[in-house]
Amino acid sequence: MRRKKKSENNGFNVWRSYSDMMAGVLLLFVLLMCVTLFQAQKSYNESIKERDDKIALQEEYTQQLLDVLAKYNIKVTFFVTNVNSGYQNMIAKEAAAGHTVAIHSASHNYQQIYSSVGAYFDDLNEMSDIIYSQTGSRPTLVRFPGGSSNSVSKKYCKGIMTELAKDVTDQGYKYYDWNVSSGDAGGTTSTSEVYQNVINGIQSHNVSVVLQHDIKSFSVDAVESIIQWGLANGYTFLPLTTSSPDVHHGINN
Repeated sequence: MRRKKKSENNGFNVWRSYSDMMAGVLLLFVLLMCVTLFQAQKSYNESIKERDDKIALQEEYTQQLLDVLAKYNIKVTFFVTNVNSGYQNMIAKEAAAGHTVAIHSASHNYQQIYSSVGAYFDDLNEMSDIIYSQTGSRPTLVRFPGGSSNSVSKKYCKGIMTELAKDVTDQGYKYYDWNVSSGDAGGTTSTSEVYQNVINGIQSHNVSVVLQHDIKSFSVDAVESIIQWGLANGYTFLPLTTSSPDVHHGINN
């Protein structure tokens, strides 16, 4: 997202809404010998219901976001995962609405994807195939899990982010980080905080790439107010493309 004076006609304006598509719940079952088969099956069935309910909620949040964006005729970028395959239909809806659909990760499992360059591209190609199956187009944009500046990858493969930043570019992709965070992936838990974090952040940049997650209802609830404030203050909202200005973090591994 970029602020543009009314007399300007050559500005490039970017807003990016981001979707991890992490709709599933992480299920950890510790089956003790004293637990009966009936109890274990009951727990499993309840967990499946919880998962299905969670998927329904995430679809509701994403649809809410799509509705708000349509209301203002704004297009954004969804960086998606396949953490829960039951959520894939939303990828098709995002693309059909004219938004950019891009790769985040199929598994979003840091230990797995950052174990080697080959493992990363196995994950990337899996996600690319899923996006293609839903949209009919191959994605060209990538956001690394944790961003290109992540240091957690050091635990699994030293120097991998330096290599991956070069390799994805060599393979025809363009990767993006962000320069404005809504805070919804960290300590922020309220709509008002998300709103304030975003509008404060974008005033520090000519071009702002804003990180938000549509799996957080309180963050989705902030989007309309952010759009209204941005439009009233001379900002334009656009999706990322391969010709968008680079927004990269410093690589730490």
